[in-house]
Amino acid sequence: MANRIDEVGIEDLCRAGGGLSMEEAKEIHQVIKEAISKAKASGKLLGREVWREVVGRRVLKPCHPHSLHQLVYYSVYAHWDASTNGPPLYWFPSLYESKLTNLGRTMETHGPKLLGTSYNDPIASFNLFRYFTVQHPEVYWSIILKELSVTFHESPKGILDNTDISRPGGTWLPGSVLNIAECCLLPSTHPRKEDNSCAIVWRDEGKDDSNVNRMTLKQLREQVMLVANALDSTFQKGDAIAIDMPMTVNAVIIYLAIVLAGFVVVSIADSFAAKEIATRLQISKAKAIFTQDFILRGGRKFPLYSRVVEASPYKAIVLPVYGNDVGIQLREQDLSWKDFLAHDNQHPRSNHFTPSYRPIDSTINILFSSGTTGEPKAIPWTQLSPIRCSSDAWAHLNVGVGDVYCWPTNLGWVMGPILLFSCFLTGATLALYHGSPLDCGFGKFVQDAGVTVLGTVPSLVKTWKNTKCMEGLDWTKIKCFGSTGEASNVDDDLWLSSKSYYKPVIECCGGTELASSYIQGSPLQPQAFGAFSTASMTTGLVILDEHGVPYPDDKACVGEVGLFPLYLGATDRLLNADHEEVYFKGMPTYNGMRLRRHGDILMRTVGGYLVVQGRADDTMNLGGIKTSSVEIERVCDRADESVLETAAVSVAPPDGGPELLMIFVVLKKGFYQQPEKLKTKFSKAIQTNLNPLFKVWLLHVSISFLMSRHVVSTAKHHHLINPNSCSQRSKQRSH
Repeated sequence: MANRIDEVGIEDLCRAGGGLSMEEAKEIHQVIKEAISKAKASGKLLGREVWREVVGRRVLKPCHPHSLHQLVYYSVYAHWDASTNGPPLYWFPSLYESKLTNLGRTMETHGPKLLGTSYNDPIASFNLFRYFTVQHPEVYWSIILKELSVTFHESPKGILDNTDISRPGGTWLPGSVLNIAECCLLPSTHPRKEDNSCAIVWRDEGKDDSNVNRMTLKQLREQVMLVANALDSTFQKGDAIAIDMPMTVNAVIIYLAIVLAGFVVVSIADSFAAKEIATRLQISKAKAIFTQDFILRGGRKFPLYSRVVEASPYKAIVLPVYGNDVGIQLREQDLSWKDFLAHDNQHPRSNHFTPSYRPIDSTINILFSSGTTGEPKAIPWTQLSPIRCSSDAWAHLNVGVGDVYCWPTNLGWVMGPILLFSCFLTGATLALYHGSPLDCGFGKFVQDAGVTVLGTVPSLVKTWKNTKCMEGLDWTKIKCFGSTGEASNVDDDLWLSSKSYYKPVIECCGGTELASSYIQGSPLQPQAFGAFSTASMTTGLVILDEHGVPYPDDKACVGEVGLFPLYLGATDRLLNADHEEVYFKGMPTYNGMRLRRHGDILMRTVGGYLVVQGRADDTMNLGGIKTSSVEIERVCDRADESVLETAAVSVAPPDGGPELLMIFVVLKKGFYQQPEKLKTKFSKAIQTNLNPLFKVWLLHVSISFLMSRHVVSTAKHHHLINPNSCSQRSKQRSH
């Protein structure tokens, strides 16, 4: 256990600080002493108030070694009793700054009218205001729509119609017609977007010393319209068109052009194996696919077009990874990017296009999420989905005009479209790095582009911290971080937050089918590492016990989450599965509402913070990517002739953070196989047939013929894992 903070001396600070001078150590020590005295005098919780003061005085600097930050933080909270006091807090909103946030300004304007004399200020009244948005979502959305760059071709007849009992999620903005891509591209007075506003900044890998590239809103609009004209002359309205390439400037242009022209985007991640690409193309009935010849990572070229060729007989439009010409021979039916655009050269006004206006519940994007049966769920996004995700970025990440928003991702994952719309509908600038986010080149781009909101995946943060590749860079323009995809590690987030004088790391947890996060952090609440401080705006939820009975809202507990069904942006259909069965069948009723299934197991702490404990179904998050045990087991079962059966589980490390993949194996009678050889074969099979980003970390060979994904007794017996950390529910299969 760490020493208490009052036991930490100047010499301790010098040792932890590496090259820290005696003068700096004395300054930090003096601030700590003053903070302790001030906290004791206030009668408030000692650790929390000491940390608040130390961070507020900015004596811990981004350039200081992580060991110094660790010493102070862990010493401050050395004897903290979380069971009584709730989780340790590291960031605290100020009243002044809270009133300058997007949501704070809105609360100051509308709070007194909506809440009456109960309203005090954005911090004190946050929970009350959020509860009001759950009870009266139509009021909240009528306000927020005016804060986003959303223009209707035909105005809605109202905000919400919940009279149709067959649509438990409600009918939102009924009767409205628009083109959400046009909303992204047109100037607006509020939020303030002008033709010369910077829409995108980017840099190519390997050009770290060159200026950051910039594209104005007008330039973006003209490029999108150029591609839309080419699409319109090639395909029929409503056709599904896939994108399988890195999230580059051209990928963003293609995405917006497909939507602008009245087609449907099919999102496919560029890391997928050919078989997975083919599955998604078949399910979506895609007519064509945009891709690249190669992917450039760390100075190396990796083939992408060849995977697409293996997966699809349909037309491919192929972009070069660099230069103007593709570096590979194309099939007869395929087109290079240059030739595709040349089709539209005869158009008299190729950079002008009349958008395809469609009802708000029209599909614009087909995304995929792993199902428990092994086949990915095809999830249609409508024009409501961008409104949902951008409003949550506006409220919870405080994204808006003047911000530069960066989140390393791909249009094949839900964060890609979320990032795109969250920038263009709030007036923020989209920041894209054309290369690997694992190295210092990405970090220098974050510095040079002046990124103010940086999104991450915990595995990525761990790599940055462990490799020290971001040392010496200035990230102090960042006002907040975002984190999603997997569980966060406290020490990794301590490192991340310290890089910008302890700005908040806003945790986000949601789903493709929700178009956003249902639990998040908030700039109007104190934040704890690795925890969510609130449900998102308008989101109602309960935590259920093992009998499906909700726990009281103020009780610390652990259980499966149930979402209130009335939810703008949530799906009401799936393309290849029964929506009712997947999300509602078997869920309990609460206050007359059939709850919506999400599948997360949540822990609510003392103080109301939320921590995701795993999944109630057979899915897992690996490297920020949701997958299912069934998919992994299907591949591993065929990886070696000695294998009779496998069971895949995700395991949380003892110190928290991203889940690890463990494979339990039953060998056929009479067979023996070395675990390391099996592990290698499983890794190769998974990377070839599913996703090269998935790694097998642990493997256990069993002689049992009764497999269970909830491996509590087996793991405990073999001392392999913490039995409380398995995130899969029991699923036994006997032979």
